[in-house]
Amino acid sequence: MAGRVSRRLLNYLSRENIFRSKKCLRKSVLFISQCHARSLSNSISAAQPDLSSHLVGKTYADLYELSVRDPETFWGSIAKERLTWTKLFDQVKDCDLSSGKINWFLGGQLNVSGNKFHSLSLLDPDRVALIWEKDEPGTEEKITYRELLKMTCRLANTLKNHGVQRGERVAIYMPVSPMAVAAMLACARIGAVHTVVFAGFSSESLASRIQDAQCKFVITCNQGVRGGRLFDLKSTVDRAVKSCPSVQHVFVTKRTNNSVPMGKLDIPLDEAMEGEPSVCAPEPMGSEEMLFMLYTSGSTGKPKGIVHTQAGYLLYASLTHQCVFDYVPGDVFGCVADIGWITGHSYVVYGPLSNGATSVLFESTPVYPDPGRYWETVQRLKINQFYGAPTAIRLLLNYDESWVKKYDRSSLKTLGSVGEPINHEAWEWFHNVVGDGRCPLVDTWWQTETGGVCIAPLPAEPGAEIRPAMAMRPFFGIQPALMGEKGQLITGNDVSGALCISQPWPGMARTIFGDHQRFVDAYFKPYPGHYFTGDGAYRNEDGYYQITGRMDDVINISGHRLGTAEIEDALDEHPDVPETAVIGIPHEIKGEVAFAFVVLKETTENKQTVVEDLRCLVATKIAKYAVPEHFLVVKRLPKTRSGKIMRRILRKVAMEDTSNLGDVSTLDDPSVLSEIIQAHKHYKSCSSKK
Repeated sequence: MAGRVSRRLLNYLSRENIFRSKKCLRKSVLFISQCHARSLSNSISAAQPDLSSHLVGKTYADLYELSVRDPETFWGSIAKERLTWTKLFDQVKDCDLSSGKINWFLGGQLNVSGNKFHSLSLLDPDRVALIWEKDEPGTEEKITYRELLKMTCRLANTLKNHGVQRGERVAIYMPVSPMAVAAMLACARIGAVHTVVFAGFSSESLASRIQDAQCKFVITCNQGVRGGRLFDLKSTVDRAVKSCPSVQHVFVTKRTNNSVPMGKLDIPLDEAMEGEPSVCAPEPMGSEEMLFMLYTSGSTGKPKGIVHTQAGYLLYASLTHQCVFDYVPGDVFGCVADIGWITGHSYVVYGPLSNGATSVLFESTPVYPDPGRYWETVQRLKINQFYGAPTAIRLLLNYDESWVKKYDRSSLKTLGSVGEPINHEAWEWFHNVVGDGRCPLVDTWWQTETGGVCIAPLPAEPGAEIRPAMAMRPFFGIQPALMGEKGQLITGNDVSGALCISQPWPGMARTIFGDHQRFVDAYFKPYPGHYFTGDGAYRNEDGYYQITGRMDDVINISGHRLGTAEIEDALDEHPDVPETAVIGIPHEIKGEVAFAFVVLKETTENKQTVVEDLRCLVATKIAKYAVPEHFLVVKRLPKTRSGKIMRRILRKVAMEDTSNLGDVSTLDDPSVLSEIIQAHKHYKSCSSKK
């Protein structure tokens, strides 16, 4: 990490094209259209003149050290510079991790939709805010900051006129679209709390979230369009609200021209918005008032309503978006995540828009109408940063490189991976084939609960080392700690343990809605004084971090604890294996053994030879004890529409407990279940004959 960053890295930490003097702090934000913002050193010196010497010419390591040693100075100064406050905070933080108490920027007031998004709609109104990459290639729509503000205000006024009040929860069940983004921003503008529910969830899943959040209002579409297919969303909402007596109105916008039945609760949103004014004053919100809730899976099976608040979340999403992806003004930022997930919240909506970026809304799939869809989109929209999931990259590994190389990807500057640890083969393909070996590839680690990226190769000095398939460096303010099985802190390098974070940061979740004790028990009780991520990690000899997988995805084989992700990473290195999933099953002698589900390329001729190769790979890369006891070759793995592998189902198949697979409504293609079950029956039949 040697070298000086000076202006380049420091410029990351102040807001793009925003200058705030003492006079501006009282009155307004001035937009400077042709210059970069002042550096963090200038930002801090404006607020506390005696501190500027601590930052000028500092390295990443120096700035990081300040962020963990003196977080109040670090975050307080950036918050003053970067956010637009209607009332400046009077206390930077009040936190106690042992009790799960997390408060930042106390006494401050602002409105998330009244920050950079609002400023640009007035000062640079024709800048493109969103590019809606619709399902059919070449049909994209561009929405300027002016247009987005008008849409947001009309929708906000519509919500208010139908009884939506400050603090009330609004469920949003919509696919990726400008109207969905406007719905999120409209809620934020009037002080309502949005909870976006992924538009692939079943009516039962939607109902459970509406009930838990006590939503009075739902915003949805008549239909969704994805991969050349139509999905009836309104009918799903209709089934859900039958068991949700709290719901007073359902706002229905049109994605297609097809009509859907409308009931007494339903309001045609497009028509209702037409008569509303395009101006709506943003509601001043306290820093710690709720901004949104987002549900994530819990170990008990009951989803957890993770709560994020106003100022801390916005600041962290904004700063990480700029620093981690090397965003500069004018870039087209392409995050292909759905808005139903935290990645869509932080790096499709709030992070990019707070930085004045042009953000891509990707409605389609990686293989529609063909496996070149991502790269054709990159060429046509001239995308500069591309942020996607390893599961999609592994899917595309099945296809010939010509699907990538036929398109011009010279606009790409940074590649990013999100959602799970990326294996080496996928990393190398993404970096060398997609990025031509010239684009930094950042393997980002973070969670719904963290609000934004916590460990990633960037920010760092220009030309800093990036290692394949490693998250590497903690972001500013993030202090990782590896903990042992007995709760002890593991020091030194070349060690593994439970990944914790030992001090709070502004973007972290504040509670689980309606159940703060569950929040404390899940995240702060396992290792008192630390936030427990639930993941395991390895800190290498150079102090870099590599995520080894969920701690609940750990197999104990004859006393050896082993993350399933580590086995998957070894298996995925085989050139004929684009994707694997490993689960643990009981064994009467060893305690547990690994069971590997393996997808092979269609061109693979001798499956048994590949399986033997895989045994050798695991034995060589990890150890002989780590070699899976079972290898089941399948055509594909069961995944949700967001690309998450449903290992719960695989475990039931491996245990021959398929009579009750539980809720499978979120599967992208339910027919995969019968394929895997039949393959397992054939495997067992062949095994019994040996």
